[in-house]
Amino acid sequence: MKFQDYYQTLGVLRTATDVEIKKAYRKLAKEWHPDRHPPEKRAGVEQQFKAISEAYDVLSDPEKRKRFDHLGEDWRQGQDFQPNPGGGHGMSQEEFARMFGSRGGGGFGGGGFSDFFSQMFGDMSQGAGGARAQRGGSSVFSERGADAEAVWQLTIGNAMRGGKESVSLQVASDCLSCDGEGQVSNRVCPACGGIGSVRRPRFVDLAIPEDVREGRKLRLRGMGDPGQGGGAAGDLYLRIQLLPDDSYRMRGEDVEADFSVAPWEALFGAKIDVTLRDRTATVKVPAGSHAGEKLRLRGQGLQREDGTRGDLLLVIRLGMPKEMTDAQCELLRQIAKDAKPVQGGVRT
Repeated sequence: MKFQDYYQTLGVLRTATDVEIKKAYRKLAKEWHPDRHPPEKRAGVEQQFKAISEAYDVLSDPEKRKRFDHLGEDWRQGQDFQPNPGGGHGMSQEEFARMFGSRGGGGFGGGGFSDFFSQMFGDMSQGAGGARAQRGGSSVFSERGADAEAVWQLTIGNAMRGGKESVSLQVASDCLSCDGEGQVSNRVCPACGGIGSVRRPRFVDLAIPEDVREGRKLRLRGMGDPGQGGGAAGDLYLRIQLLPDDSYRMRGEDVEADFSVAPWEALFGAKIDVTLRDRTATVKVPAGSHAGEKLRLRGQGLQREDGTRGDLLLVIRLGMPKEMTDAQCELLRQIAKDAKPVQGGVRT
């Protein structure tokens, strides 16, 4: 097996604290978790994820880390350590203190190594969404959770009608098996793969926005990945995907909808009410209309990207009432006796 420098794998210094190692591992585990990559890339991703997990398994265990620091690639067998060509040696705080002054006096002006280093380089523990806070004399990282993305599959009919819709979303929450730690008994948690969180279905009532359109993104605050060390959760970005239904479909930037008309309404003309998003409109059906003809309602479709609205195209479909009297049925029989065959579509 090819030797890997576990510190390089996690992207941390050899002097990294346990908190810094865990933070680096969680970030990489989320990025390289196989479930977040397409199937065709799984093989390479799984290898990288295994390497990251192996590095964390060693560096998070004090005894294993100590052996690795002293023996390098021979840490498993316990052979004498031979430094890698070109490998560097990190300077400890004690070595730094001996070179620049003793802790608590002289070169540090009584402030100690940490204060001197902070004055020289600033607080390097902050940034990248994280902050270091003091709790009970120990350093604890607080980091905001990562943002997540999901797709809201919305039917065009519901988009046209507006209102609210109950949507099932896969929302990240702390893993119950490891309490969000990512490890159990110093091993990578098998339930969450070391990420510390799992996704569970959650129903959320969402208001359909006025400017709903294909590809529009909505931001749901605090519904992304959970934070660490008390940090705030990330946001969830929902991308709207419009789906055709039994009555509605897209025609370019316009919406096309089936419009049921009785034969006598098409023959003699009629005024029919149509439900729009915010009101009811009365549509005039011209006398002599035929099935398949379209009536255009300008500006009554969905909003375009430039802020204007597309049109609503009503496609005339001939329909019959669900219930008819015997007398009405008899009239239709009399019409059918002398009527010529209807032609159109696949009918010849």
